[in-house]
Amino acid sequence: MALNIVLIEPEIPNNTGNIGRLALASGSRLHLVKPFGFEIDDKRLKRAGLDYWQHLDVIYYENIEDFFSKNNVEEMVFLSSHGTTAHWDINFKDNMYLVFGKESVGLPKSLIEQYKAQLFKIPLFSTDIRSLNLANSVGIVVYEGLRQLRPL
Repeated sequence: MALNIVLIEPEIPNNTGNIGRLALASGSRLHLVKPFGFEIDDKRLKRAGLDYWQHLDVIYYENIEDFFSKNNVEEMVFLSSHGTTAHWDINFKDNMYLVFGKESVGLPKSLIEQYKAQLFKIPLFSTDIRSLNLANSVGIVVYEGLRQLRPL
């Protein structure tokens, strides 16, 4: 059993490194969609991913079109603060794609509009923040998926 973590145009190398580490720990595959806000050999990425990066199952895409041309959209959910349904209501399936946007603006508006039925959010219980850190968000959603797929 595995999940697919998709980062659309990630900007912060530390977040991507931490998410890579999470992907490896959770048995997930990481999909990175360019352009990136950093170089893939950035020392901050490597430091956050420590010495685990070479063990990671990671796939790189040149752009959003490249990603969607190679993957089945029906097996995807999209995470955004614009969603109206909580992430714990996702009907997780093995090999599902969990799609996250970039740190500064989230998912492109075109994806939010096109995939409204597949759009979910992590509920926030304070009006004093607009979003969570990307690495934290990925961790929350991935481990909810694992909880549903791999009950102890």
